[in-house]
Amino acid sequence: MRSDLVYCGERVDDLQNGLFVIQDPKKFCFGMDAVLLSGFARVKRGEVALDMGTGTGIIPILLSDRTDGEHFTGLEIQHECAEMADRSVRYNGLEDRVRIVEGDIREAAGIFGAASFDVVTCNPPYMIGQHGLTNPHLPKAIARHEILCSFDDVACQTARVLKDRGRFFLVHRPFRLVELMATLTKYKLEPKRMQLVYPFIDKEPNMVLIEACKGGNSRIRVERPLVVYERPGVYTKDVLELYRMV
Repeated sequence: MRSDLVYCGERVDDLQNGLFVIQDPKKFCFGMDAVLLSGFARVKRGEVALDMGTGTGIIPILLSDRTDGEHFTGLEIQHECAEMADRSVRYNGLEDRVRIVEGDIREAAGIFGAASFDVVTCNPPYMIGQHGLTNPHLPKAIARHEILCSFDDVACQTARVLKDRGRFFLVHRPFRLVELMATLTKYKLEPKRMQLVYPFIDKEPNMVLIEACKGGNSRIRVERPLVVYERPGVYTKDVLELYRMV
């Protein structure tokens, strides 16, 4: 193990698939939404993918194992997060398949060029406005609130960096579903597949997974609901399979 890549105060989390991710619990750690998105996204053999706002780098690292994609890039604006994600890539020996780039989502097309990717993934900030903010400069606040970019910024840049008929996979909150669909179609990213995620079978959904196609026709498939817990602390079989713990 490369202990020289892990700094004081950080921890190494086992992803249960032979891979690991370095995290700093004082800043921001990946959540279940990232795991669900990596299970929902599809990257085919030979394709290249970009993860916008990659944070810890968890999504490109997981996708490098779960899909046949050729190469994965993570874009992250926060220097400390990008540097830590890069160390996770090196810790796993994935330098040939995963690259972390420090940069602004709003400048993605300028960084990578138009029509550069077959697939884009994003686990964007969910919250708008200042609700719940105590320090807008903290990494956790930047990850959770639309401080440095809006969903419109994400969709606009996704449409620019995707190849024609390329796919966009995202996870978000259902309370913004109308806005998400309107923004996607505004940028010719046609919603094609959707799945609602429920914490328990008798509760309201708290996440939504969406696949959109650049230049696709207007037709969407709604997949069966994904329920996270059978009972408190016990995952359903579907979620266990995502975590590869069955």
